[in-house]
Amino acid sequence: MSENSNQFLDALKQMQGVEVGDIVDVEVLDVEDGQINVGVVNAGVEGVITRREYTSDRNADLRDLVKPGDKFKALVLRRAGGDKENGEFFFSVTRLKEREAYDKLQKDFEEGNAIEGTVTSSVRGGLLVDVGTRGFLPASLISNRYVSDLKPYIGKTMKLKITEIDPNKNRLILSHKDLIEEEREEAFDKVASQLVVGDVIEGKVSRLTNFGAFIDVGGVDGLVHISEISYKHVDKPSDVLKAGQDVKVKVIGIDDDRHRISLSIKQTEPSPFEQATADLNEGDVFEGEVKSLTNFGAFVEVADGIQGLVHVSEISNKHVDKPSDVLKVDQTVKVKVLNIDPSDRRISLSIKAADSNASSSDNHSSRPRRSRNENSVNNKYMGDNDNGFALGDIIGDQLKDRK
Repeated sequence: MSENSNQFLDALKQMQGVEVGDIVDVEVLDVEDGQINVGVVNAGVEGVITRREYTSDRNADLRDLVKPGDKFKALVLRRAGGDKENGEFFFSVTRLKEREAYDKLQKDFEEGNAIEGTVTSSVRGGLLVDVGTRGFLPASLISNRYVSDLKPYIGKTMKLKITEIDPNKNRLILSHKDLIEEEREEAFDKVASQLVVGDVIEGKVSRLTNFGAFIDVGGVDGLVHISEISYKHVDKPSDVLKAGQDVKVKVIGIDDDRHRISLSIKQTEPSPFEQATADLNEGDVFEGEVKSLTNFGAFVEVADGIQGLVHVSEISNKHVDKPSDVLKVDQTVKVKVLNIDPSDRRISLSIKAADSNASSSDNHSSRPRRSRNENSVNNKYMGDNDNGFALGDIIGDQLKDRK
């Protein structure tokens, strides 16, 4: 069949009648203030397209948009009252575009595709977005963080996901938050696959909160809890850090299920214990000040803020019932380092081993020094002859004192 024949059949079909809901070709006959007068091509039917049915811009001058002779498709909305032959119709271009847009949006929704839209205005509870038709972006779905001011989004083009669509109710709900979460999960999987707990890496402070600092590590934010910022007490993260600052962090936890990376700044630096014991070795003898006494021993300061324990069995070669019988707080004593346990941050000391007057037989009978690599689990619960201390000892003594 020739092209002319097809055109003839199309014209014949339109001449057979125009029905509400049809999509027809129209030609502009005249443009007035607020409406466009059109005729259905080859049908002998005329009608009107109002400004709101041609453009969403309520202030637009239709004469700037169309001129007589222009042809385009329109949706037949309804009949108008009148005695004209074949009647008079109202047509819409905007609703035709909306119908076409909904067809595409429905497909995007079913396939889970992201779409783009331009924010046209803010309303109570969210934003209105032009995605070929009007969609609503609730304030709670704008970001994965709380958004208090909606005005900065007006005029911006955003990537969005469709969360709900119902053409019959002209209902289209959009979300930018869902897209952020999807992209965040993908970025997390990529970064986390390259990290191992214990890694020390470079990062940049992205934002600060009262409970810590978020650090950008390769496009993903990890959290440095306030307790992991410094070995010194920190009241507010903003007191010691600022947004945009480059920092070195240690990976201390990776939670695949919750997509979280836990970081530490202070663990990239030597701890006060490590600094204090850097030049301290097992066998060293030095003078220290007794800081406190318990029923199981005496705590002696070995460096500023760092104390070691002289167990009651290591105070003297003679039997000692209570450390307070032979020692007092603020007393200066000579001690020998028996053991340094970096993992438990514990230092075991001896006064009797530091006594230069102790007999060789006494020295031979004293407990041998423990290796630094001795498993700390073996020291969890101490006996009377052990050179360390445990929480059970402290609690036990306190209970005895209450009797």
